[in-house]
Amino acid sequence: MPKTAKKRRKKKGEGPMPSGGAGLIRFFEDETPGIKVGPTLVMIIAAILIVAVVAAHISRQLGLI
Repeated sequence: MPKTAKKRRKKKGEGPMPSGGAGLIRFFEDETPGIKVGPTLVMIIAAILIVAVVAAHISRQLGLI
């Protein structure tokens, strides 16, 4: 091998880019500043919102509001 063709050492976690991913996997692996919200919390908040809306509709139909 000629001296000009040195192998470049790869950093840990750096692999070949996926052909169909267009780098999105690597983009979403990066840490970003801000509030971290897990999927469980999102589902709980969505369920609470749904129950609140249904309760508001029922109470309005019964004339409580």
